[in-house]
Amino acid sequence: MTAERLDHFMGRAVAAYYGSRDPFGAKGDFTTAPEISQAFGECLGLWAAVAWQQMGAPARVLLVELGPGRGTLMADALRAAEMVPAFRQALSVHFVEQSPVLQAAQAARVPGATWHDGLATLPPGPAIILANEFLDALPIRQFVRRGGGWAERHVQDGGFVERPGGHPALPAEAPEAAIQEVCEPALALCQALAERFRHHPGAALFLDYGPAESGFGDSLQAMRAHGRADPLAEAGSVDLTAHVDFAACARAARAAGAAAHGPLPQGVFLQRLGLVSRAAVLARSNPRQAGEVLSAAQRLVAPEAMGQLFKALCLCHAGLPTPPGFEDA
Repeated sequence: MTAERLDHFMGRAVAAYYGSRDPFGAKGDFTTAPEISQAFGECLGLWAAVAWQQMGAPARVLLVELGPGRGTLMADALRAAEMVPAFRQALSVHFVEQSPVLQAAQAARVPGATWHDGLATLPPGPAIILANEFLDALPIRQFVRRGGGWAERHVQDGGFVERPGGHPALPAEAPEAAIQEVCEPALALCQALAERFRHHPGAALFLDYGPAESGFGDSLQAMRAHGRADPLAEAGSVDLTAHVDFAACARAARAAGAAAHGPLPQGVFLQRLGLVSRAAVLARSNPRQAGEVLSAAQRLVAPEAMGQLFKALCLCHAGLPTPPGFEDA
């Protein structure tokens, strides 16, 4: 088999994986925050409403989700948005999703949405963009420090091989055998959003996992049936992800003219939005499932669970106020 650059392998694998299944929930390979607690999507819906108000409450606004899974997050967000009737009336829902399987699930939960293959076909105008565990599935390149230079990892016959290669994002100095990951699609996305926000008011909220600062390391991983799997298994057979370089994303957005707030721990962000209080209300209204509801909320905010590894990052028009939850971030 010919050696294939890692990002090419990962792009092919992710497209095949999501194009053929619904991987979410107990019967799938992993569970995301919207499936853990309805309070997650509700808090993000109210976050979007406040962001809309900070934008001057435009009469029309796009509410966009990148990689919307089953549509659970958006359905919960829209229910919460009903608390701000003018915002609910102003918004139109748009999904960036290519999987026919997931599009069908999204249509069942959010009738009337419009689907897009990417940002390029979104209509112009004010926009609020939500993305939960989207960046981690974008293809990465991996470079290894060898003898004062860099080599790039390729995939061949189920393992890695190295070929000479470099990238402008690589540091000039690094320890021998250090691994540097570069996610070109994530950087391009942040640059594209910054360009959009130069012309139209808007904000993009990303929640995903990874370190707050850029650094060395191999974070490529795979999941199958809620357990670890071989990331170089047959393309499309496992969920393939890597940690998000939030600092690099923020730098790319700022360099293109946008403001970047964060990253800050997801637990801190969600507690500032009132997720724990909302979960307490849900628990009181359903005493039989109170323990499960409160446990789910703690899973999202506790540092030893998802609260620390997961981060929140907001990119927005440079003239907008600090978005909700990012005060002092």
